[in-house]
Amino acid sequence: MTRARPLRSSLLLAAVSLLSACSGGSGNASSEQRSASVHDAAGGEIGVGAPGGCAATAQSMTPATWTATEIPARPTPMPGLRLVSDIPLPGPTNRFDYQSVDPAAGRLYISHMNAGRLVVFDLDSARVVREVEGLPRVTGVWAVPEHHHVYAAAAGAHEVVVIDDRTLAVVARVGGIRFPDGITYASDADKVFVSDESGKADVVIDARTLAKRSTIALGGEAGNTHYDSVSKCILVAVQTRGQLVAIDPVSEQVVARYDVPGVESPHGFTLDEARRLAFVTGEGNAALAVVDLRTMRVTQRLKVGDDPDVLAWDPGWRRLYVASESGVLSSFWATGDTLLPLGDLRAPRAHSVSVDPRTHRVYLPLESVGGRPVLRVLEPAPERK
Repeated sequence: MTRARPLRSSLLLAAVSLLSACSGGSGNASSEQRSASVHDAAGGEIGVGAPGGCAATAQSMTPATWTATEIPARPTPMPGLRLVSDIPLPGPTNRFDYQSVDPAAGRLYISHMNAGRLVVFDLDSARVVREVEGLPRVTGVWAVPEHHHVYAAAAGAHEVVVIDDRTLAVVARVGGIRFPDGITYASDADKVFVSDESGKADVVIDARTLAKRSTIALGGEAGNTHYDSVSKCILVAVQTRGQLVAIDPVSEQVVARYDVPGVESPHGFTLDEARRLAFVTGEGNAALAVVDLRTMRVTQRLKVGDDPDVLAWDPGWRRLYVASESGVLSSFWATGDTLLPLGDLRAPRAHSVSVDPRTHRVYLPLESVGGRPVLRVLEPAPERK
């Protein structure tokens, strides 16, 4: 997310008792489970997917041939997160933005947005490797280890910068993007997709040639962008239309549009591909919706901190983290297709979150703690025996 707002700066690490999402309060599943609608030209042009491309239909983003993967049962987790350490970060005390984890390399890439730098952090040694400078107002970041590249959205220069992950040198700049933000990689098509937030589009970059291929009009401001490897679709949150939009990465066309009822201005979201779920947050009403990607129905709504921004999903422990501009980090556990709240934690300006799927540790870059930027490292409470 790109817009800074006044935030609460008090620090409080708080564990909240486990709440049932099926009883009482705002954590209830909605009694009105509305199917998303698909729009025609009045809501934006709908194209046709290429053979072997995106499997989205009017009512589903799950192929008919898909079968569920068995997920081992886990004990009910204890609520709360434990502080591991605050690691000093270089640079000025100003805003951070998106993060990207490369588990194979053991690296975390952090956008230090208002410093115009990308922080390269080694997860195994818990130290900063280097900063990559010259990235004005850097927002989105995405590691593509298949090509040894890291993509960074330098919104202040209206370009995406491509960095070699071995040398940390800039190898390409892709310009002409009004406000690049979220980034993802469609591995099956070997293309990178970039949300152009104010340009109301998704921009496509060839991952081999590092050249811009096309600009896909969305008909509204683009929030985050993700690739779903099950449906082989790109999914974009179009925040000013309250929709999720499916793009075929092969034909580079919009193939379906889905309303997300009960979510105002959807910007951030993430995917649980194994259970065919999308977790979508609304900036306008502090809502978190669970969308069943088999039916495109909203099956549950919960409350999170005001102005939710970045989400992180831990598929191994089935934990969801939602970081909000208000300085609230909300934690959830997915049991079956239902989210159970695990409590909220408050930290100053904690609107960006990532999780290491190997260790299950959670990372919050904070712009000022004791007068300097730090990377707050947290870990979930032990599971009940």
